[in-house]
Amino acid sequence: MSSLARIASALLVAVALHASALADGTRAPSHSQALVPFASAEGLDRLARTNAKTDFAPLANQFEAQATIAFCGPTTAAMVLNALAPQGEEAPRDRSRLLPADSRYLPGGLELTVRRHTQESVIATGKKTRAQVFGEPSLIDGKLSRDGGYQLRQLDELLRAHKVETRLVIVDDRKAETDIRQDLIDNLNRAQDFVIVNYHRPTIGQSGGGHISPLAAYDEASDSVLVLDVNPSLHLWGWMPLATLIQGMKTRDMAENRGYILVRSR
Repeated sequence: MSSLARIASALLVAVALHASALADGTRAPSHSQALVPFASAEGLDRLARTNAKTDFAPLANQFEAQATIAFCGPTTAAMVLNALAPQGEEAPRDRSRLLPADSRYLPGGLELTVRRHTQESVIATGKKTRAQVFGEPSLIDGKLSRDGGYQLRQLDELLRAHKVETRLVIVDDRKAETDIRQDLIDNLNRAQDFVIVNYHRPTIGQSGGGHISPLAAYDEASDSVLVLDVNPSLHLWGWMPLATLIQGMKTRDMAENRGYILVRSR
């Protein structure tokens, strides 16, 4: 696919997300002043001019919005796993979304599902149970605590359970900013590996709490990264200054700081 065709496809996705947000007459989700909306003229110009966008098309092709507020991690994991193996030969058939009546009028033996990682199927493969994702107390550092959603290390375990290679990086004062920048920029210049980031929304000027989403591109001229936010009902895709993202990752979660995961096939 040509660069122009990819940009056109991306614009259609962004417009569809905006239309969905406005369909019921409500206002479009707001962005932080520091973020440039992807669907804006400047946002599209950044994608057009940068070469560090090898991850954009594979992720845009597999994009889906999180189904619940606790599913930003599983949604991001499903997108990345599907982007690594887009034909889905090894992916599961998730029948959890089907109702018993759905096959009532179909020919016997017809398989309704397609092979694809879903938000539900990835959870079933990891150690953290669905009940724990929704807040069932579990032991954390020897203490029984509610821990909804996913901490970064829990998401890393879930990804490795799907037989992919990962490198987990916790962003704290011991991690040099130059090394973080190099990791993210190098990854976004390479094909067939992806970056998942975990950041604190209020720290970067957004509403909400801790969040997980994939990165799709880096623009050197503005020193910003494109975040494919998996909760477009709250915040649409946007270009975030890399320094701002680093500050958002350098925040405390329940057990340790947030950070990022580099993912590729084994």
